[in-house]
Amino acid sequence: MAEAGDRAWRWMARLLPGRSDYEGLRRSWRGDLLAGLTVGVVALPLALGFGVASGVGATAGIVTAIVAGIVAAIFGGSSVQVSGPTGAMAVVLVPIVAHDGIGAVASVAIIAGAMVLMMGLAGLGRLIQFVPWPVLEGFTVGIAVTIALQQVPLLLGESKGTGSTVIESAWNAISHVTWNTAAETLLLGALVVAVMVLWPRVTKRVPSSIVAVVVVTLLSLLFHFSVPTIGALPHHLPAPKMPDLGLAAIRRLAGPALAVAILAAIESLLSARVADAMTGSTRTSDTREMVGQGLANMAAGLFGGMPATGAIARTAVNVRAGAKTRVAAITHALVIVTVILVAAPIVTRIPLAVLGGVLVMTAVKMVDHARVTTVVRAHVSEAVVFALTAVVTVAVNLVTAIEVGLVVAGILALRSIASGSGATQEDLAEHHDGPVDETALLSDHIAVFRLDGALFFGAAPRFLEQFRQVEGVEVVILRLRGLTFIDASGADALAQIIDEFDGRGITILIKGVRAEHGRFLATAGVLAELDAKGHVFDGLDAAIAHARHHVDRRHQTHQLGTG
Repeated sequence: MAEAGDRAWRWMARLLPGRSDYEGLRRSWRGDLLAGLTVGVVALPLALGFGVASGVGATAGIVTAIVAGIVAAIFGGSSVQVSGPTGAMAVVLVPIVAHDGIGAVASVAIIAGAMVLMMGLAGLGRLIQFVPWPVLEGFTVGIAVTIALQQVPLLLGESKGTGSTVIESAWNAISHVTWNTAAETLLLGALVVAVMVLWPRVTKRVPSSIVAVVVVTLLSLLFHFSVPTIGALPHHLPAPKMPDLGLAAIRRLAGPALAVAILAAIESLLSARVADAMTGSTRTSDTREMVGQGLANMAAGLFGGMPATGAIARTAVNVRAGAKTRVAAITHALVIVTVILVAAPIVTRIPLAVLGGVLVMTAVKMVDHARVTTVVRAHVSEAVVFALTAVVTVAVNLVTAIEVGLVVAGILALRSIASGSGATQEDLAEHHDGPVDETALLSDHIAVFRLDGALFFGAAPRFLEQFRQVEGVEVVILRLRGLTFIDASGADALAQIIDEFDGRGITILIKGVRAEHGRFLATAGVLAELDAKGHVFDGLDAAIAHARHHVDRRHQTHQLGTG
């Protein structure tokens, strides 16, 4: 009992913050602070923009970047991950806000956070490795398109979209555009895009997004543009407050919260994997990362924020800026706090169209054209999965897109496995060293089949069809060594093959049953009768010798009967 308790404590200790999280900080603290400053500058307009895009408001975006950013940095499984509001989460929150109102978002954040926490403790983080690459790329492209469509109302002078989907909101904004206002907002958005495209040619030390926001906002103020702006922001963090978490609210919001939880887990783990690949020296604990993200979402909800995830773009900026420890991500959140405390009156005057322009460029940068091209050209089935996932992401929602992508990818993968599985008839001469005439005679009565691949529910009909076409032989030897997998349907198909051959007077001999398959086939009742007859062999020579003896004996019996 004491040993089990010690193991449980050691397991829990690995999920808690410790001194090892800041190993090497004495050498890296300057780089961590500089990286945190850089990411904080990049994250500020994104936090504002994603808060507005979600329908929850700029304040919620800022609060989330600060609170979730700090909590996830301390408790998460990655040393360089940066968390906060993201475009994918903004996409998921739009229908929740439309259906349940802004007040429900904090409740959803806490419920979803608890779900992510439990998923992490249950070890479900490892499941991310089973999500196919085409699904992930389609998911990313779909998010990028959705984020771009979300900005159409802002770029046309509306403070928010009207419609149940981003496509409907974009269409409504275009259909009812007021060109007097739209001309100004479109110009501001175009200027943002131009600055973000051209500024990196001048220098990459100062993020183009913050330069674009500052320059274009100043121009709008200088020329007295009459356009919607961010509006009032708090001069301090709001006090924590428990939202409605009554039984009725939990029942009503459980479905949306599950969608948020799945997205938070998937995007955070993907972002952490990207960070690991970029650094080449870090190894994220999937379990701890999900625990940290769960706590971060719960904390964000308590402070009136929105759900958060690990942010791939900000994490990449953090790594490129030289981050080594969690201090960088913590610093990024403190930079945003400082800006809000010092410059909140200025930030409130940023036009929404400016944020729209920043998010359009963010959407463009999300799509890795080389990776997309590789997926599309790899195989027709992968191109189908990629396209379907992207379309469903835009037309329906992200969680449904992942579900559809996984199901279709699974079906196509099973189809591919099934097509690569089957039975191949072998030339008996390759395995029998007797005289040529004798071998030819035996080949007329003995057939050797090698079974390859997986004998499972998807391939079982293929095997049955192949063996139903076997005619004119007395003995069939089935070589099972090439089978990599057998399920219950496969075992049943093998039993049917044996029964059908037996009914047609054909003797079945089994050779090369692998140990891991033998126990299953024995339990399924496939081998019992054959084993009792001595028709199960380890070597092919012994099986052929038995088949030859069987054929000779049958022919002698036939000759005696006719004589």
